[in-house]
Amino acid sequence: MTNEEKQIVLRFAMQMRSCREAKGISQEKLAEFAKLHRTYIGSVERAEKIPSLVTIVKIAKALNQYSVNSYVID
Repeated sequence: MTNEEKQIVLRFAMQMRSCREAKGISQEKLAEFAKLHRTYIGSVERAEKIPSLVTIVKIAKALNQYSVNSYVID
């Protein structure tokens, strides 16, 4: 993975966590809303896992964020 790709993953992870925390949603609740496992949400937020596009959309919908671009484009 290139440095640029790592930065994209890190930016997504940080913005996802920030959005979740701003909404007062636990990782467990986000996982429930997105129909994902709680530990997977934590792994994505720590940039240990790279979610697929389908998973990104599930997370975005669960956070009521329909603009996926806001996660990866400055």
